[in-house]
Amino acid sequence: MTLFRNAPPQLEAGVFICHLGLVTDLIFNHGVDLPGFAAFPLLDSEEGRVHLRRSCADLVDIARKAGVGAILQSATWMANRDRAAAVGYGPETMERVNRAAIELMTEFRGATGAPPVVLSGNLGPRGDAYAPGEQMSAPEAEKYHREQIGIFADTEADIVSGHTLTYVEEAIGMAEAARKLGMPIAVSFTVETNGHLPTGDAVNDAIVRVDDATGGHPAYYMINCAHPDHFTSVLEAEPPSARLKGLVVNASRCSHEELDAAEELDDGDPEELGAQVAGLRTKFPQITVVGGCCGTDARHIAEMAARVNVA
Repeated sequence: MTLFRNAPPQLEAGVFICHLGLVTDLIFNHGVDLPGFAAFPLLDSEEGRVHLRRSCADLVDIARKAGVGAILQSATWMANRDRAAAVGYGPETMERVNRAAIELMTEFRGATGAPPVVLSGNLGPRGDAYAPGEQMSAPEAEKYHREQIGIFADTEADIVSGHTLTYVEEAIGMAEAARKLGMPIAVSFTVETNGHLPTGDAVNDAIVRVDDATGGHPAYYMINCAHPDHFTSVLEAEPPSARLKGLVVNASRCSHEELDAAEELDDGDPEELGAQVAGLRTKFPQITVVGGCCGTDARHIAEMAARVNVA
């Protein structure tokens, strides 16, 4: 049975875990200074690369122990032209850092006893990850994101993943760029405390619109950067689209506005979060990609991995 259309074959191996909470983990748990919340500058120093390798190694080790697969996300969520410029990186550096991020992750697959490992080129939004702000049209988004996706297409990346997308047109543009470049893509929306996109769109409706506009090119869809309490009631009230296959959750129940203003990390309760994610997988067995976003670390991912594979 094909679980993921237009996806690399590794993803047919069952449950996969991923971690999108790298930045908050490094800042709050490891004391790493990341101006502008950008992780990709770490690629420019040996000390920085040590942190990135440790994060990858932790995820692969958790996956191996739990008998699940691992999706490694490159440290490139901020590595598009506008957001990189905000932390002092010009367009001439984009190809170098995006390639380097994938190259670093290739070290973690193929080893004896390693779990299935998927390498994902991590794409972030052009603007704010919590609020739509000035929105692009789908063609504008396609043109904008084509640069970064094109770089990934010429590496060993298996798939690209657009995370914390706040409005449909940007998701369509990303997916169209990926389709034309022959790259699989996972599309992930962020939701507010009411379980809807910041634009007010329902996740199911957003999925239909992206699929209709792109010929169903995305391999699958996800929700990320939200606590399970923010969207569980919505999923229970209206069965989620069969195309929704991933939940990558925040540790905190705080709203995005509260998280933006927070000066201390709210890491929640790893055991409780793991149980919540496992419970959602039990209710919705189509969910085969799970993981942690803001405020999570190896503890949260290990709890999820141990529980979801037996859910």
